Amino acid sequence: MNTGNELRDQREIAGLSVEKLSALTSIRMGLISEMESNNFSHCGGDTYARGHLKNIAMRLGLEPNHFVEMYNSEHSLDHRGIHDQLLENNIGTIPREERKLSWKIPALVSVLILLTIGVVQIVMSNQPSEVKSIAAKESPTPTASPTPTASPSDSPNATPSESAAVSTSGSVSLTLSATRGNSFFNVVADGKSIVKGSLFQGDIKNYTAKTSISIYLSNPAGVDVTHNGKLLEPLGGQNEEVRRTFR
Repeated sequence: MNTGNELRDQREIAGLSVEKLSALTSIRMGLISEMESNNFSHCGGDTYARGHLKNIAMRLGLEPNHFVEMYNSEHSLDHRGIHDQLLENNIGTIPREERKLSWKIPALVSVLILLTIGVVQIVMSNQPSEVKSIAAKESPTPTASPTPTASPSDSPNATPSESAAVSTSGSVSLTLSATRGNSFFNVVADGKSIVKGSLFQGDIKNYTAKTSISIYLSNPAGVDVTHNGKLLEPLGGQNEEVRRTFR
């Protein structure tokens, strides 16, 4: 049984039609049908595919990762070794009798892949935890509130206008509103990671800190960001990845 079959079987066990499941998860009926046919090519990548699967699992009353491990083993490139990827590209299948002429080519490709992975790991490990943003160059004026909040909090039931007016006893407030799509996000307040996960369309999250809030967003075009009561321009385009720090 593959991921799509398991998805269809669990939906039918729950007594839900594709239309009903689409309404519960805000995922298009056509995309759900493709996923049940084990076709995840239109999900927008592994991150969004996993997010859709977790969303569906929770609406079916299952553990969030019920479908994810099966998906990872069948479709995700994140869990496959370099040797397996080389075999898929026919790099490791050069005939033995031609080795004297062409062994340098796969060896060079393998070295380049390893070097690329090493450079990416070094860059990621040395990347500053705080990144200056265009919004940080402005001079935002924190809004006052008669009921300050002392710690970061999520407000999934708040409306965008209510979220934008939130102010705290600290000097930085940030509201994330997934108004146009889903996103994977990570929030660091005053140097401490406080949340990491999926931000689904319709979710609204509020965070506060004393000195700074750093965020990571995938698909920033789908998320409205309000900094100290001021709605900012989109931080990036669709399916891009951005990191910003707000003070």
